[in-house]
Amino acid sequence: MKASKNAPPAFSWQAWYDGLGGRSINIPEVEAILHKIYHEQFPQFEGAIASQKIEFESPKAAAKHIKEKAKELNADIVGICKIEPSDIYRGRSISEKYAIAVGARMKYRHFQTVPSEASAIECVRIYHQLGETVITLAKYIRSLGYSCEIEHPIGDSNLLHIPIGLKAGFGELGRHGSIIHPKLGPLFRMGSVATSIPMDIDHPIDAGIAAFCDICRACRKYCPAKAIPDERSKEGGKDHLGNDRYLVDTGKCFPYFKKYNYCSACLPVCVYNHKEWARDFDGFKTKKFPEVIFEEPPSPFDEVPKEEKHFYPKVKR
Repeated sequence: MKASKNAPPAFSWQAWYDGLGGRSINIPEVEAILHKIYHEQFPQFEGAIASQKIEFESPKAAAKHIKEKAKELNADIVGICKIEPSDIYRGRSISEKYAIAVGARMKYRHFQTVPSEASAIECVRIYHQLGETVITLAKYIRSLGYSCEIEHPIGDSNLLHIPIGLKAGFGELGRHGSIIHPKLGPLFRMGSVATSIPMDIDHPIDAGIAAFCDICRACRKYCPAKAIPDERSKEGGKDHLGNDRYLVDTGKCFPYFKKYNYCSACLPVCVYNHKEWARDFDGFKTKKFPEVIFEEPPSPFDEVPKEEKHFYPKVKR
């Protein structure tokens, strides 16, 4: 299956970094985790498929079994959806039919101050944890006699994580551009495994989150880069509930992200269901609301080549 003609390109990390003078953040713990991801996890993406295929009693039974296995492998949430051309990055293709979306909660204790080295480390830690989950789940699926493709949470995948997560029932799209889960809020990350095992699928949910986002403006008020919009964007297409999408101004967001510890301020300040998802279940004492460090925003940057850039609005500029 090929991407639709209107699909966005994969985010060109190197082009954005190069345009802004290269990476300027050096956190040893982050670099160590990234090294493990690129040099230990990425080489494990391919694997042999068992010659004998295990047949499931029904698509419902197959979905139940795969979800239980993903939970065993440290996924906090799991959902399944059919892959459509609009779910594939521009110029890419995929040979499988279904996406098994997996998500894992980030620990709120590391987002007490944002941006910070602690929040940056936690973001890449969860990428590594989810990388282990999707790699091990893919190995298991191949042991059942089915082919699959790994869509690592850190990026450079063929599938767009957010549309897959919305279709798999993970939540609704927030003003800050991330999915808000009814229980986890937005403080989670996701990856997926694509396969053609016949499975029952999940569906988008309407839990009133999008309507809540229309009223709440916490992420916009606490965005140090002033990159989050007041209004939905008619040019940004529709979300899975038929709403115009909120689109973040990447030209303002990325320069701040690149300079100040990969920011992430919009995630812990999101107040949706805050007491539930922000609680620290391991006994650590945490603040009810994080401290946000407001640094002087760098100048906006939009000079990435057009063919490597997705559409975004220029918020208040």
